[in-house]
Amino acid sequence: MSGLIKIIEDNFEQVISVISGSFMTVAKDFNLTKESVPTNPAFIELDAIIKMREKGIEMYGIYLADKCVGFVAIEKANEEVYRLEKLAVLPGYRHHGYGKELIDFVFNRVSDLGGKVVSIAIINDSVILKQWYIENGFIESGRKVFEHLPFEVCFMEKKI
Repeated sequence: MSGLIKIIEDNFEQVISVISGSFMTVAKDFNLTKESVPTNPAFIELDAIIKMREKGIEMYGIYLADKCVGFVAIEKANEEVYRLEKLAVLPGYRHHGYGKELIDFVFNRVSDLGGKVVSIAIINDSVILKQWYIENGFIESGRKVFEHLPFEVCFMEKKI
């Protein structure tokens, strides 16, 4: 199996490795721990993936042969807005266009579903990631400090 594939239960263990492995670089950069931010994707566990599936969140992976190297989830917020969630590419596979492939897929999928806006939330101080999203058509739509998080969250969106 190769290419962009919808995630099924058989793939959950690989997906957990991709998400945690990808977000662990961010966790290290910002000194996040499971104790300080237990909901950060770097610390994702099987029950979170199962809950995503139960909520009807669509999940997709990029596979090279039988290895999952990238992941993205699409969650419907309302009739017009869909959230791009947990976009992840394993560190060794970054800068090869897989993230762009995933994000372009999300734009097309949301359009097919009748959505008008794709939204994301990222760590505001993640300058390189923020710039990448801007280069892919997102604009900042707000910022917020949450009491339970040790960083400011930046909300971004792209109209499609």
